[in-house]
Amino acid sequence: MSTAGSCASGGPWLDYCSATTDGSQVDVGAGVTTPGNPGASNGEGGSGGGSGTTPPAAEEECDSALCRPLYSVVTLPDVTAEDLRSFIPALPTVTGEPLGLGVVGMPTNLVAASSVQLQSGPLLGFDVTVRFTPTGYRFDHGDGTSRTTTTGGSSWARLGVPDYTATPTSHVYGAPGSYRAGVRVVYTAAVNFGTGTWRPVTGAVTSAPAFYDVRVVVVRTGLVQRTCAEDPAGPGC
Repeated sequence: MSTAGSCASGGPWLDYCSATTDGSQVDVGAGVTTPGNPGASNGEGGSGGGSGTTPPAAEEECDSALCRPLYSVVTLPDVTAEDLRSFIPALPTVTGEPLGLGVVGMPTNLVAASSVQLQSGPLLGFDVTVRFTPTGYRFDHGDGTSRTTTTGGSSWARLGVPDYTATPTSHVYGAPGSYRAGVRVVYTAAVNFGTGTWRPVTGAVTSAPAFYDVRVVVVRTGLVQRTCAEDPAGPGC
């Protein structure tokens, strides 16, 4: 059998097969090729391209938002009380018993009131909501003394006690005169960056003072026959 057929020089199977004969049989051999790509053998790509091209290695799957395109990671800042200078809580209310008066040597009951407050505005490049929660009250009695309490106090009637009973916010003045008492509220603060989560603020915020004027008088008692209404010119009237 002649080898001048498909395996002959210049034939379509050049370099891909071989044929020998001894006159009684024909032995045909072929090299390994990539299907559909006659120009490649043993897995090496040739000029034919197409289905014989080795596929690219699969990319590793990313489960983290840090490596996804079009996403950015925003770190929220830690906030301190110094950062809240533009957020000013409202003044507390303050009053006293007896109203506008005090008696030397007897408790004058001071009562302050405040509540939780929410304020919105820009902070460190973010639009936030700040929550102020009152946790303490600093009473300045106007005579050089002061007191810090965890309560703003209550009236004698609400406490269910007689007038001139000492309370956690009362003060005894030792001399007659006019005094300007004041109270500041100490707040803890938290910030919401629009995520629904309140982040605590480091430090405390103290309000500006609210004032209450007290006129302290000396009261003397005496045994009289008639009241001042009955005898306006009587002793002590």
